[in-house]
Amino acid sequence: MNNNTFDAIVIGSGISGGYSAMELCKKGYKTLMLERGRMVNHGEYPTAMMDKWDLPNQGEVSLEEKQKHYGKQERLHWWVKEDVKHFINKDDEYPYDEDERFDWIRGHHVGGRSVMWGRHCPRWSDIDFEANKKEGIAIDWPIRYKDIESWYDYVETFVGVAGQAEGLKQAPDGKFIAPFPLNCVEQKMREAVNEMYPERVVTPCRIANLSEYNPEVHLGSRGQCQARNRCKRGCPFGAYFSTQSATLPVAQQTNNLTLQSDAIVMEIIYDTQLKKATGVKVKDANTGVITEYYARIIFCNASTVGTAAILLNSRSEAFPNGLGNSSGELGHNLMDHHYGMGASGTLDDYEDAYYKGRKPKGFFIPPFTNIDERTRQKDYLRNFSYQGGARRTHNNPSGVVGADLKDAILKPGKWRIGMECFGEILPYHENRMYLNFNKRDKHGMPIITFDAKLRENELKMREHGIKCAVEMLEAAGCTDIRTHNRTTAPGACIHEMGTARMGHDPKTSVLNKWNQLHDVANVFVTDGACMTSSGTQNPSITYMALSARAVDYADKQIKAGKL
Repeated sequence: MNNNTFDAIVIGSGISGGYSAMELCKKGYKTLMLERGRMVNHGEYPTAMMDKWDLPNQGEVSLEEKQKHYGKQERLHWWVKEDVKHFINKDDEYPYDEDERFDWIRGHHVGGRSVMWGRHCPRWSDIDFEANKKEGIAIDWPIRYKDIESWYDYVETFVGVAGQAEGLKQAPDGKFIAPFPLNCVEQKMREAVNEMYPERVVTPCRIANLSEYNPEVHLGSRGQCQARNRCKRGCPFGAYFSTQSATLPVAQQTNNLTLQSDAIVMEIIYDTQLKKATGVKVKDANTGVITEYYARIIFCNASTVGTAAILLNSRSEAFPNGLGNSSGELGHNLMDHHYGMGASGTLDDYEDAYYKGRKPKGFFIPPFTNIDERTRQKDYLRNFSYQGGARRTHNNPSGVVGADLKDAILKPGKWRIGMECFGEILPYHENRMYLNFNKRDKHGMPIITFDAKLRENELKMREHGIKCAVEMLEAAGCTDIRTHNRTTAPGACIHEMGTARMGHDPKTSVLNKWNQLHDVANVFVTDGACMTSSGTQNPSITYMALSARAVDYADKQIKAGKL
């Protein structure tokens, strides 16, 4: 037992798990970080330096392989490619069931999805934190922007978020490093949209790529972005924030971290007499050996679905329906962002202009509907945002062969602007995931089952999101405008949230304002499971801010003898 006892246990090694572990280690806590997947060291990114022609089938996975291993994820068509498939779980090896379709995209390896995330880092605002209460939807958030503003400052300084200040109340400015500038066509769009629709702001994406590198604050194995735009493969330069490049090296330097991969957390152990969690039960994914580890505090960062599954599987006499589930809300209120809607258009100007490098992202358009009474919409609640960019297209004329074809394809085509709309899903109690205890996977764990879908509010929002996209492209002078509205299932945006939500009342929520289980004070949840609503922003920077804040609170409680 002494060999297996630590000050803290962190379950999961993704964005929030890595941050939680780093903060605990920096504060002097001997910390065990458990990852159910394989070890991946920084730099072990096998396709990072490959060109498209180096990959089998120009990067396309064969139909036979897709049907055998990626049946559910291939419904998205765009996700499973040769350059990233080694970081994606195979559906046949990690099964799940669906009452309603759910596109669950996972990677079981050290670093989790921090290796291939989109890196967008917009802050939340009080418009988001107050929306539930103002509209009478679900329950109120127990925190407001002022509660985590300083923590945004703290994590952004370490992460390195490239962006441009705009002074928008719905998208607060951060501790930005230099933005990746808009190219000439994106700048034209910014100016044209501002002239016609002043409330709509086209700004450089706010992303965790180091446009400039400061070794005094960007600690770990970091370096400046090379503008290769191959981020999802893993970055050998450490130019974007990930567990491997940033939090893990810092945690390891403290000599307080023990990292164990291939460690499947089966359940959290609860002591009825002590009325607290004492540790975790872990199965070795390779040998099948089950081991118990013990700690004073436990941080759950196994992902929104993974954390809820572990808590639901942690059944005891005190918590027959799952650890900390006296409210019955565990697994419910499952959210994501809905997308698959947007537009693109061709611009006839600027054919004498090109660009150097392949910057990691283009533009971001923060929400501009339902911000105040003036922008209130009668057909739907909440709002949406856009991400997009402008690039030169390729010339590929039909009916041309030989030398004429060679000459043609070496000349860039016209500029085209594309934009994708990201919409908020409301926190419906009916949207949920649950465990089927009568059906088990190869490790003996109950099968996760999803029952969540888009509802009328989201469908109405999609129509308006596409309409606004067309308006902005027209304002920029685009022609050949094409729209798309492929109604995606929850999960497809890979921003799942909400299965162990924060709240004021233990009767209607799982966590308090410190990300602490109402029912079990020494267990914290700081991944996406904690979210009370989904906003329209990419959520990872908020998870990191909440993780740092929760570790600081736990540390103070321990030192005060209260935890």
